[in-house]
Amino acid sequence: MLLSLLSTSIPSPEWQFFDLGPFRIHAYALCILAGIVLATIITSRRLTRRGAEPGVVLDIILWAVPLGIVGARIYHVLTHPGDYFFDGADLLRTLYIWEGGNAIFGSLIGGAVGAYIGCRMAGIRFWSFADAVAPALLVAQATGRLGNWFNHELFGLPTTLPWGLEIESGNAAFPVGLPADTLFHPTFLYEIIWNLFGVAVILYLERKFRLRFGQTLGVYLIWYGLGRSFFESIRIDPSEIYFGIRTNVWAALAAVVLGLVIILVQRHRHPGLELSAYVPGREWNGPDAGVELDDSDSDDLDQSSADQSDDADEHTESPEAAATSTSASRL
Repeated sequence: MLLSLLSTSIPSPEWQFFDLGPFRIHAYALCILAGIVLATIITSRRLTRRGAEPGVVLDIILWAVPLGIVGARIYHVLTHPGDYFFDGADLLRTLYIWEGGNAIFGSLIGGAVGAYIGCRMAGIRFWSFADAVAPALLVAQATGRLGNWFNHELFGLPTTLPWGLEIESGNAAFPVGLPADTLFHPTFLYEIIWNLFGVAVILYLERKFRLRFGQTLGVYLIWYGLGRSFFESIRIDPSEIYFGIRTNVWAALAAVVLGLVIILVQRHRHPGLELSAYVPGREWNGPDAGVELDDSDSDDLDQSSADQSDDADEHTESPEAAATSTSASRL
């Protein structure tokens, strides 16, 4: 029995798509779509707890998702030029996203641009949205990684571990010269586990240190960057190499640095509480408006309100000063 357990492995799915009438539905696309839906639900709930109008996240993702997909594809194509630009190449293949090849780092860049546009239009603070979406990104990425499993792609180095991944020898990425029964590290599974564990870590640190103003996003970038730098280093799919390091490893390390910069800068610039998810003058005044705070936050907020009340009492002779104090309390 022990020998039987040690000889187990992870098989690759036998199907990658199914036909529905004239349409071909790819499992990869379904995984990406499921990740987007889950991330939207999680982000909406977190943003609503910060005082945003329920459903406002839809106004933002209408920009973030399309630009994220475009950014993901552009990044992949540009970092794998040999796959798309050669003599006799069909340039239309650069658009075939269903064949795989959507880089997460590109989606983060494109999605951030889209989110910024959406936040500006909805009146939501960009950093408030960034913090709300941070753990949801890990959930979406974990779900999307299943698509790599269905596509039989982006696997790791050969391994003799019992959870090795089975890959058919006819796969274009199968290393030449290896036996047909060679198993490979299931990097898709490693990243799923890392990402889901990261959700718990982010939520814990967010509550313990009251992370706001983009600091939760900073933790996400550090966590994901550290994990991705390792997983990327053991993958065997072709990739551009600069100074002996794969492109995506450089991108992962850049994400770690960016995350650290965001945390340090934002903690210095915004040492206080985030009292509203809206930019000044765009607040939502619905029945459920308000920021959900823990007890310690509430104490600080009460003290802050008392201090503002004292300041207002000292300037009651000036209507302009009173109006200024009222406006400041909403910032």
